[in-house]
Amino acid sequence: MIASKNLFICASLIIAMLISTISLFAQESIEGQWKTKDDETGRIKSIVEITEKDGKYYGKIIELFRLPEEDQDPYCDKCEDDRKDKRCLGMEIVRDMQPGEYANEWGEGTILDPKKGSIYDCKMWFEDDDTNTLKVRGYIWLLFRTQEWYRVTE
Repeated sequence: MIASKNLFICASLIIAMLISTISLFAQESIEGQWKTKDDETGRIKSIVEITEKDGKYYGKIIELFRLPEEDQDPYCDKCEDDRKDKRCLGMEIVRDMQPGEYANEWGEGTILDPKKGSIYDCKMWFEDDDTNTLKVRGYIWLLFRTQEWYRVTE
């Protein structure tokens, strides 16, 4: 009786450890709407909606927050790809992001800075189990910039 009770407790502990390990490695989703914050000015610049298609993630601008003196309907006149001279509102700025090697990390995609027309390799991740703040890093070689995007929860 005591041996079967110990066996039951041991099995229960193993199952609990397996469940916690699986949840530890579970990938949170980056799908949804994100407020983008400019890392240079600290201003909220836009809302980007990230969606999944065929295992990859894409983000397009669905809302812009422009200062009164800024062009209220900007176009990407400095872009050099298929987005050249297209409206920034509705533009896909994140392309081909894939789940990374580690949980809560995505990479292998690109991100566009429509203001400069520059396309950067991109990496995204959640830090410290905070799934409402997305770290977004654009980089070329060893040069990079990292922004924080905030999940729209309203």
